[in-house]
Amino acid sequence: MLFAEKKERPEFYRFFKNVLGFTPRRTELYHTAFIHRSVSAITEGHRTNNERLEYLGDAILGSVVAEYLYKKYPLKGEGFLTEMRSKIVSRKSLGQLARKIGMLELIEHQRGTEGAFKSLGGDAFEALIGAIYLERGYRFTRKVIINKLLCTYIDVDEVAKTEWNFKSKLIDWGQKNHKKVTFEIVRSVVRGHSGRREYECRVDIDGQPQQSAIEYTIKAAEQLAAEKTYKALAQAGNTMNEVAE
Repeated sequence: MLFAEKKERPEFYRFFKNVLGFTPRRTELYHTAFIHRSVSAITEGHRTNNERLEYLGDAILGSVVAEYLYKKYPLKGEGFLTEMRSKIVSRKSLGQLARKIGMLELIEHQRGTEGAFKSLGGDAFEALIGAIYLERGYRFTRKVIINKLLCTYIDVDEVAKTEWNFKSKLIDWGQKNHKKVTFEIVRSVVRGHSGRREYECRVDIDGQPQQSAIEYTIKAAEQLAAEKTYKALAQAGNTMNEVAE
């Protein structure tokens, strides 16, 4: 068992105790949460990995963050709240959070191919939330998310100040510079056994392919692709001033 002996896996014990503030009871559930699909175990014809837990955790996390933001910003409108939630639960943000709390080294995955699994940390983080929910219920999970994670590792007010709508900024840049900026959905696939759909979006400028990105919603994929393209343009010496205007 994963936590049967603290001496066998001390890093797991320290993670749950120091970061999340509790010790798991259903150890096999958390073991599954840290198994990436690249090393799926096959048991009785079924693949065991964290994709189903990831699906569940995504829903729970989105609900908790939505409620938290609703109460924290009582005078803000739907648009602000939706954008804030997207910032916090985006694939990129969750990956950064997973790295910050020390999850990456705990995830079982195919070694030497980390670059191919850009959502490794974020997916495992959502799976972890799903496991906590199944073991302890919604109220306990909500407390962990808010008290141990949001209020400890994320400065929500700083998140509110960060630039997000790169799609609009990129379109404005195109209009100023007489460039046609379009967003193309390259593909849409259902990933693994979780049933979650992924969208790959690409930015085209005057019909020329630019940066692309993959996310769980079309809007998020467009925003991430726009951000990558916008920053790539800004890094080019002859366009930096034009983009910054």
